[in-house]
Amino acid sequence: MKRLGCRETTFFFFYVVIILHLIEKKKDTLLYFLAYVKKMLYLCPRFCVHRIERMAKIQDRNRLYAFLRPYVDWMFRHSYRHIQYVGRENIPTDGAIIFAPNHTNALCDAMAVLGIDHRQKVFVARADIFRNPRQAKILRWLKIMPIRRVRDGLDEVRHNDETIDNAVDSLRDGVPFCILPEGTHRPMHSLLPLGKGIFRIALRANDEFGKDKPIYIVPIGLEYGDYFHLWDSLTVNIGKPINVTQFAKEHAELDRPQMIMLLREELTQRMREQILWVPDDDHYEENLAKLQANPPAPFDKFKHHRMPHWLLLIILILLSPLFLISAVITIPLWGMWLLIRWKVKDPAFHNSVQYVWQVIIIPLNFFITLPFWMFLQEYLYQVRMLKQ
Repeated sequence: MKRLGCRETTFFFFYVVIILHLIEKKKDTLLYFLAYVKKMLYLCPRFCVHRIERMAKIQDRNRLYAFLRPYVDWMFRHSYRHIQYVGRENIPTDGAIIFAPNHTNALCDAMAVLGIDHRQKVFVARADIFRNPRQAKILRWLKIMPIRRVRDGLDEVRHNDETIDNAVDSLRDGVPFCILPEGTHRPMHSLLPLGKGIFRIALRANDEFGKDKPIYIVPIGLEYGDYFHLWDSLTVNIGKPINVTQFAKEHAELDRPQMIMLLREELTQRMREQILWVPDDDHYEENLAKLQANPPAPFDKFKHHRMPHWLLLIILILLSPLFLISAVITIPLWGMWLLIRWKVKDPAFHNSVQYVWQVIIIPLNFFITLPFWMFLQEYLYQVRMLKQ
């Protein structure tokens, strides 16, 4: 028989010693440990803020951002049971790109656009979440800029000039820019009136460097199988782009407000074509049911994607021992998630909050359960050795 000691057993007893030490010392040691954790949680944002302050432009490449990006993209892809990107060939390769998706969700809308390709992108979000200075720096590190809406007041809207300048600058540097032109989220298969900000940015960019390269607005339709829960389907439908440079030449006789109105009508029509659009009227539910019963391509691919209940029951029975062990170990973590979910009043934010929670908690969960799996591995190894 081989020696009983191994690396896994050492790690396991290391964790046991730490836990026993905390129990033995009780209050003093436990408070010291909690103070240490608090200090680390305090220093991590300070480190991130330090890295952020070194960024000259929001579109500049950042090593930490580039390091975490694959993990974040991977987590988003595996947060949905089925996800498809349709129409990637419609994305221009010869000019500046402005992505214009519909806004039926919260953070997941931006993550869906970010996952279109591996290029970094610059986004905008409502200005009120930038009021905390440290939070504003972290959002900037995430390449998100504040934008004021009409509902914030006309005085606030006048401060959008800096955001527009930064957006144009990122487009000049070849970094795609994304703005959700509806301005607010609504979990419905329809569109709110589009704001004028996206057109002001596109026309400003065209004025400054349209002679060097064309400016495109790319309409995107986001169709969720479930607006309020993850692990369903998501279709990202990329439509034919609007060549703003060519559009401006063809309508050179129009003044700026008239040109914006025509662009607005054109983009609205193209965005409607990318989603299961239903007029927002008294017959909305009835018309939506008819459309969902026989959806057009590409939305028909995941019409019957759900697993039968009887098959789920069989899988649960077969995997019940592993499921029970995992459930007991992770009860505190998911209990915290249910508490957070309960505090989030808007259901449209639930899947976005759940996604962020998964991105943070899965590595933590792995760290917490690592001693158990190491011990189980060592136990099974010893059983095999005894049988031999």
